[in-house]
Amino acid sequence: MAFTERSENKLEIIPPHNIIQCRRADIVEKDGAEVGRQYHRMVHVPGSDMSMACAEAQAVATALWTTESIAAYEASLPGPEEV
Repeated sequence: MAFTERSENKLEIIPPHNIIQCRRADIVEKDGAEVGRQYHRMVHVPGSDMSMACAEAQAVATALWTTESIAAYEASLPGPEEV
């Protein structure tokens, strides 16, 4: 009659700037049967700090976020006069 906890990750890539959404499901099990689930979502934009992200999201960011793609994302953001 022990409680265990495990996590599952789901990654989504949002075009055109390859924004990474990571949904983590924390699952609580009792004797092998799921008794609870809670979701958490994190959004990572090109150039953001990925040190706290899961290993899968870090690998995707490394593969997709080139210097050029980070610059294109930053150029697409509104300037202070546009806000």
